[in-house]
Formats: sequence, C-alpha cells, structure tokens
Amino acid sequence: MELDNFATWLEIDLGVLESNYRILHKTTGTPVMSVVKANAYGHGLEEVTKTVEKAGAQWCGVARIEEALLLRNAGIRMNILVLGYTPPQRVQEAVQNKISLTVYDPLMVQAYAQQAALTSQVLDVQVKVDTGMGRLGIPSEKALEFIHQVKDQQEFHFQGIFTHFACADEPEKPYTEQQLEKFNKILRQMYTQGMRPELIHSANSAAALNFPPARFDIVRCGLALYGLSPSSETHLPEGIKPALSWKTRLISIKQLPGGHGVSYGFKYFTKKTEKIGVIAAGYGDGLRRQIGNTVLLRGKRVPVVGNVCMDQCVIQIDHIPDAQVGDEIVLIGKQGKEEITATEIAKKWNTISYEVICGMAARMPRDYTH
Repeated sequence: MELDNFATWLEIDLGVLESNYRILHKTTGTPVMSVVKANAYGHGLEEVTKTVEKAGAQWCGVARIEEALLLRNAGIRMNILVLGYTPPQRVQEAVQNKISLTVYDPLMVQAYAQQAALTSQVLDVQVKVDTGMGRLGIPSEKALEFIHQVKDQQEFHFQGIFTHFACADEPEKPYTEQQLEKFNKILRQMYTQGMRPELIHSANSAAALNFPPARFDIVRCGLALYGLSPSSETHLPEGIKPALSWKTRLISIKQLPGGHGVSYGFKYFTKKTEKIGVIAAGYGDGLRRQIGNTVLLRGKRVPVVGNVCMDQCVIQIDHIPDAQVGDEIVLIGKQGKEEITATEIAKKWNTISYEVICGMAARMPRDYTH
C-alpha cells in the first residue's frame, strides 16, 4: 500500500498477530479460539482471521452471523461460533455455511429447531450458561434441564457448552472462582448423566492468563491476541506485542497571534504568538473530543489543543521547530523513543482499551505488513 496516498491510516503487523497467537497457544497449553468480532477489534476481520487460520487456529468467535458470513465469503474454512444472538430467520444460512450458533433460552430453541427442520442438515449449537455475569445465558440452576432440551432436538447437534466471567481481569476478587465452581457443578452433573459435548470453554483473555483451571478445551482470546492486556493486574506473556499503529499527516502549519481562538467553540486561546499545526484525524476516525490528547511528531509528544473536529484536529508545535507539512504523526504506536499505547489513551479517556481500538473507523485504510 502506498501510504503517501492517505491522510490517516492504520498499520497492522500480521506477523505480530501470528506470533501473539502462537505465544498464547504455548502459554495456555490449550487451543485458542481467536475472537475476531467487531472487525477483529478494529484490526480488520478478514485479514486477521486468515492470519490466525494460517497459524493453525481451528476456531474463531464472532458476535453476529453477518460477521460469520463475511468470513465464509472470504474463504475462511475454520469453525466459527456466533457468540451472541442470531435471529431465527438466519438459522438456515447458519446451517448451509456450517456456522455454530449460541442458544440460551427455551423459546430460542423452539424457533431455531423449526428453521433448522427446513434444511436437510442439523444445526450446530452451543449452550451458554449464565454463572453470574447477568448477561446472556441460561441461569445456572436451570442449565441441566435446558441442556437436555437442546440435546433432545433432532434438528440440533449439541456441540458445546460455555460461560463468561464478569471479573476475570481482577484476579484478586473471588467472583471468578465462584462462577467457575458453578460451571464445574453443571459439568459434573452432565458427566454423571453421560453427557460430554465436544467443546467446553469459559476463559476470555483475562481468565486464560489469570485462571488456568478455566481453560478447559479451548480459550477465547481477543484483546491479548491483539497485544493488549485486559487490565493492569493481568500480565501478558513475554513476547506479546501490540499489532496496531495509528498514523496520520501534518497538513498545515501557521503562526497565530496571542489571544487567537482555536477550533470549534474556542476552548483554547493562544497565549502568545504560537506555532499551530493541523493533522488529518478527528472524531470521525475514532479520536475522541477529549481534553488532554497527545500525538507524536518527530519523536516528541505534542498536545492536541482546542476541540477535536470530525476530520482534523489542531496541535501546538512551538517546540518542534523543524516540523514540516507532510510529516508523519503517530496517534497510537512508536516514533523514535516515544510510544503512545491504546492503554494510555484509554486511561485518558476514562474507558478501556477495547473501546479505543474497536472505535477505529472503517473509513481508515488498513495497511497490512508482516
């Protein structure tokens, strides 16, 4: 990709992604389901999934059937699990494309079975159990009865069972172990009755690293796969690196006199004659209208001043005398000895790094390297 053609873009190192996948596989001693929902956390759905499939991944997880169908259309052959809700009207597409669906409600089972009966094949389903998060999942006390209902449907292949942890990124809290015990109780009841599906899983990135007993048959890694830690209490294995950098261009330089307002609403006024630059990234690309943003220019941090606009924002560059229009700006990534991480930005924005990278707009070109 000729990067001079673009005002702002993302660089994704697929070699780093492949290395991260292998490190997680080795560290956990367990197969890794690569979670590629939300456009692979902003990294690009098709390219990321092709990379992990090449690295040996047998499973990937998405949030919606639309994502799964995009992968099938891109030639992805590995197993795909839709982790969230699928409208019953899409069940036939799931069957035809060998996409596994999640079930967690008796009414859903009936609707899915009716749709699957219209095909000549069975639907692969996995039961999600709510062990305490309070989101999707059949309540744990009703799980065994529900599993029998699913298993008895001739239109279904009962493929797996899973749960999700609410606090695995805070390992000092007892709640994950309590959830895990509820899940294990259900599994013991199943084993006693001779039921053992092909796939049992519970661990997201945080649980895969913080709670080895939660690894079971496979771990579901999203954030760690992309090189970011779910929390300060969760330590990534040595060698895991961020795969994404976000870059743009310096597109204007001017001198503004003292007392001059800058950008919408004049939230910033120059204190004296100041050297002001404009860069080609804004909230339309994922940069929030937040006070205190910084970027890298010529290996140094420079402040964003005034309100972030949709397609541009303004930086104060008095201390960069050699700055020139066309210079590369780094919003996430390294430049010289300096680095801005998604984790740092998340703290500044009072959010989590997941939201930062998932907020990278689709309009930005992705440049894939190895």
